[in-house]
Amino acid sequence: MENNSKMCGKQSLLFANPPYIIAGSSIAGKKEGEGPLGRYFDQVEEDPMFGGDTWEDAESRMMRRAADAAIEKAGLKKDDIRYMVGGDLLGQLIATSFGIMDLEIPLFGVYGACSTMGESIAIGSVLVDGGYGDKVMAITSSHFAGAEKQFRFPLAYGSQRPLATSWTVTGSGAVILDKDDNRKEELQEKEAPVCVKGVTVGRIVDYGVKDSMNMGACMAPSAYKTIAANLNDLGVKPEYYDKIITGDLGYIGKDILIDLLKQEGYDISKNYMDCGIEMFDKDTQDTHSGGSGCGCSAITLTSYVIPKLRRREWKRVLFVPTGALLSTVSFNEGNSVPGIAHGVMIEGM
Repeated sequence: MENNSKMCGKQSLLFANPPYIIAGSSIAGKKEGEGPLGRYFDQVEEDPMFGGDTWEDAESRMMRRAADAAIEKAGLKKDDIRYMVGGDLLGQLIATSFGIMDLEIPLFGVYGACSTMGESIAIGSVLVDGGYGDKVMAITSSHFAGAEKQFRFPLAYGSQRPLATSWTVTGSGAVILDKDDNRKEELQEKEAPVCVKGVTVGRIVDYGVKDSMNMGACMAPSAYKTIAANLNDLGVKPEYYDKIITGDLGYIGKDILIDLLKQEGYDISKNYMDCGIEMFDKDTQDTHSGGSGCGCSAITLTSYVIPKLRRREWKRVLFVPTGALLSTVSFNEGNSVPGIAHGVMIEGM
């Protein structure tokens, strides 16, 4: 696949100077730590308040930990980071703004619902590839209690959750993108350097689904459109990737996505993975359709996916975080729930 233009097809970009992912961090809550991926996270916090006074304060503290951990793992200081790109699920991105304020790093605050990690990496990669920043951090977070309080019911209400619902992940993940990986010669002998080869920018897709308790059905159409666009833009088949990884479609969204892509002639069933499905054991953890939230894809990427690329167990993945673009206002006014998904092509060198 040769293409000298940075623009590829209708929605995709291929980077002339692919940014390297030089470090990643993952901070998770207690329930996430008890799940199948628990042993991979950098930190698992037993206290759901993270030492804070409110759920929102807890999420901000968690995000700051993720930022600090990524900077430390990269062997950098906060002043070495040119820009941060990130966001969360809370109104006005308050987890992000209060969480990373004291770092005093210029910030692009973004909102893509649960697709925010993909959007953050995409924007950060454009900055690095274009020469506008050498070291850029992409970061996001979500907190179960904060999301329930904002979008559904406070925990004290004790509402019953339908089987189609997913469980918002308490977690924060960060990656640091750099124009070069000064360790790549050293890494080549032990593990592969990892870079972002390109992105497929998602578009808003609305199939008219109004069930806000069924995020998988709301978001699967957008994942379908983004994955199909990526394969069409690049002129490749699904097997070009070792894994095609969605953010949080869960068990219901997974089936819808696979069926929609089969209608386009693409069968991803053999190399498909969903972060929300991987996050929890649905039989023992009572999480119904799986995990969701900005933190779901972020901590799965940094703790599980990137290390597999570094160990050369996978060569190439398409990381597709998915987001449901609703608010309490839009829902209460009877609107449907559009979705968006951003595709990030990540490769081991």
